[in-house]
Amino acid sequence: MPEVTIDWYVALSAILFAIGALGVLIRRNAIIIFMSIELMLNSANLAFVAFARHFGDLDGQIFVFFVITVAAAEVAVGLALIVAIFRTKQSINIDEMNLLKG
Repeated sequence: MPEVTIDWYVALSAILFAIGALGVLIRRNAIIIFMSIELMLNSANLAFVAFARHFGDLDGQIFVFFVITVAAAEVAVGLALIVAIFRTKQSINIDEMNLLKG
């Protein structure tokens, strides 16, 4: 059975990041955009962990811990904003959020 090398992890990370970037650029739903941002953050985490394991250093895994913490805070604040906007506009379409400019 062939061994899974770091190249496989980096390729998977790049594919996941590209899918997340396409989700941010193409979709107009705020929840889908937040999910795509989370996918991009997790793909970066995968690369950090893969390189940390490859080089035998824990710095990458410690950095992933902080990225996960920031991502959790981003989700909490982002979902609160989405709920507040939905209550006023009855929609979470990004194109309609431009009407909130004062």
